[in-house]
Amino acid sequence: MGDPRRPRKQYATPKRPYETDRLEQELQLIGSYGLRNKRELWRHRAALSNYRRAARSLLALPPADRASLEKEIVNKLVRRGILKKEPTLDNVLDLTLQDVLERRLQTIVFRKGLASSPYHARQLVVHGHIALDGSRITTPGRIVTVTEEDRIGYAGNSPLNDAAHPARVAATKAAQRATMPPEEAAEAREEGPRRPPREKAVKVKEGYKEDIAAEAVEEEEGGGAEDE
Repeated sequence: MGDPRRPRKQYATPKRPYETDRLEQELQLIGSYGLRNKRELWRHRAALSNYRRAARSLLALPPADRASLEKEIVNKLVRRGILKKEPTLDNVLDLTLQDVLERRLQTIVFRKGLASSPYHARQLVVHGHIALDGSRITTPGRIVTVTEEDRIGYAGNSPLNDAAHPARVAATKAAQRATMPPEEAAEAREEGPRRPPREKAVKVKEGYKEDIAAEAVEEEEGGGAEDE
């Protein structure tokens, strides 16, 4: 049977759970990148900490000993698109959490104009509308490499392949607004088509109006009799 599998936590919870600045920053990142909960954010933060820890340990070695190891970790981050070409270990230490979140499949789908928002991108991925080389991917938190980025698109049997699909049209407009200046993007968002207000349906029972009219006549007759 082999050894039993003991999965470990892939993240570490904050030591100060009620730190105001950190809470505000986490909420902003969750909203900007469409994350489901803070555990997703903490997993990517743990991965970033591992990269930086490895870079610090290599910087402590003599240059002759760290040459091959430095090339290995740097090339790995370049393949994943987290670092640009010709970086150094100092660039690894300068990485931020946003650099890692930008390489998520969910973010790539939104940046490529396949979805109208990060949350819409997550829905498309989870529901099987996104594919890599024709194979569906349903993990929104997957880190996309540079070579895979150009091969991401809609799945073959997805209705979103139709350019006239409403979600496809909304995604195209969102991509156009992303390239506009902030003021023009806000105006374009306000000028967009809006759903007309729903009319309140009033149900009138049969004979309801007639009963009200009869009661009104009785009240008038009763009032006239009292006056006499």
